[in-house]
Amino acid sequence: MSSPTPPHDDVVHSESFLRSLMRRQLRLSIACAATFLVALLGLPLLNYFQPAFMATRVAGFTLSWLILGVLFFPFVWIISYVFIKRSLRLEDDEANHVRR
Repeated sequence: MSSPTPPHDDVVHSESFLRSLMRRQLRLSIACAATFLVALLGLPLLNYFQPAFMATRVAGFTLSWLILGVLFFPFVWIISYVFIKRSLRLEDDEANHVRR
């Protein structure tokens, strides 16, 4: 026997809910991608325009290698963490808003 089908008044999965959520997540994605691109493109630009500054030694590394070899990976993890947390919060906020 099949179970009775629930009514299709599920507002949480409505078209407008999904469109709004996707729009807000797109803005979040663009902001995270822009932050990543600034870091990714900023390092070569700093090396080109400020070679003396990037050659400064910090903790045994040149600043350029410190940023690229040590700090870049944690920076990407931080961006990922922020994206996941904010994305989940956006979903919760939208769902709570619709349920009210």
